[in-house]
Amino acid sequence: MGWKEAAEPVLTRMPAVRRPEGHVPFKRKLAWTAGILVLYFFLTNISLLGSAEGATDIFGEFRSILAGEQGSLMQVGIGPIVTASIVLQLLGGANLLGLDTDDPRDQVLYQGLQKLLVVIMTALTALPMVFAGGFLPAQQSLTLGGLEFGHTQVQTLMFAQIFVGGILILYMDEVVSKWGIGSGIGLFIIASVSQRLVTGFIQPDAGGFFYDWYRIITGQVEIGSIVAGDGLYTLLLQDGHIIALLTTLLIFGIVVYAESVRVEIPLSHARVKGARGRFPVKLIYASVLPMILVRALQANIQFMGQILNSQWAGMPAALGTYTDGQPTGGFFYYFAPIYSPDDWMWWTGAVTQEAWQVLIRISIDLTFMVIGGAIFAIFWVETTNMGPKATARQIQNSGMQIPGFRQNVGVIEKVMERYIPQVTVIGGALVGLLAVWANMLGTIGGVTGTGLLLAVSITYKLYEEIAEEQMMEMHPMMREMFGRE
Repeated sequence: MGWKEAAEPVLTRMPAVRRPEGHVPFKRKLAWTAGILVLYFFLTNISLLGSAEGATDIFGEFRSILAGEQGSLMQVGIGPIVTASIVLQLLGGANLLGLDTDDPRDQVLYQGLQKLLVVIMTALTALPMVFAGGFLPAQQSLTLGGLEFGHTQVQTLMFAQIFVGGILILYMDEVVSKWGIGSGIGLFIIASVSQRLVTGFIQPDAGGFFYDWYRIITGQVEIGSIVAGDGLYTLLLQDGHIIALLTTLLIFGIVVYAESVRVEIPLSHARVKGARGRFPVKLIYASVLPMILVRALQANIQFMGQILNSQWAGMPAALGTYTDGQPTGGFFYYFAPIYSPDDWMWWTGAVTQEAWQVLIRISIDLTFMVIGGAIFAIFWVETTNMGPKATARQIQNSGMQIPGFRQNVGVIEKVMERYIPQVTVIGGALVGLLAVWANMLGTIGGVTGTGLLLAVSITYKLYEEIAEEQMMEMHPMMREMFGRE
């Protein structure tokens, strides 16, 4: 008996959100999406019961892309979902699962396995946060409803809250995917990044763009001579935020432009004369979502470093040295992403490491993001049925064909192989390069380059999906043509 037969009773019984039986009207989809978004913001503002002061945010700069909130029910964010996706993509890429996603039975098993992995990853992420290293310190005692809880019991209560929050976000994502517009993961990332971006502009204290410029104009910030090194540095990279503002605007412009760059393959209907269309192969064909997988992998590496540092008093310096909870040397330092200009501009005095150490860290981060972006883009395309073979089958099933070629799946697949693999690799590498560049120059609100790339790209795709849904709503026959009933 294979693993599928053994695991089927468990995987097929994993709770799931029921799919709609018929067409869901656009307004109802919009209502479901808005409702889940409100619920997400509500849950991010519920603090963990029993938590004490002095918490350390393990994920730190990864918060904007993991769509969580430190010290709340959404503590783990979409981290477990992304980690489970990485594991499944790696297993699927190595063909170790033996699942055919075209087979309805295997589809159910795949979805059940993904949910089971998310549950496991949520528990494995929450356990060390609460019980190891004081990352989320618990109160020594807690009185609740007349009951007295000891320290260990309070820790267990906190773990249960984080675990429930992780499961809630899993099913909130499923509700949006089946009953709303787009995906829940994308929606939560947009919400998290947008909140940090708006806060970065208007927060009424040091760090807010408008507030800092008010301090500069009123003379509260001493910039000296503009041409002097300190004054120019202050305006460009510190209180002036000029470079961060320009980077933010450029990322918006570049992503929107890149989304519009495409190779359009002409199509014609095999039986309906005059019915023509085009299949667009975009420059960012795999979207920016594979970047979540790359950054999540880096986040997990740093997570392991934090745990080892807190639990292993004699950890070798070659593995990692830490100051104030941040890696300053060794393996975990070199594999830590560049978060801001202060992480690599050694000539300003903000970095304590030698220039060669900083250059090694930049090189590793750049290599990790560019090559990782290309690899995960390929995995993403293959596992989401966007590859040449799956695309050719979809075109064939819709009754379309490429003019000048025989109406054959193999022929269409060969044409798609000329474009899709190359564009996927180029697009994934380009997105990785943009993410590192944006991080190195900084962004408004410190949302990180990856977070900003994700937010802009997902928003653009959400706009396209909304436009498509409205078109389907106005022209019901199009739903039948595209099988959207």
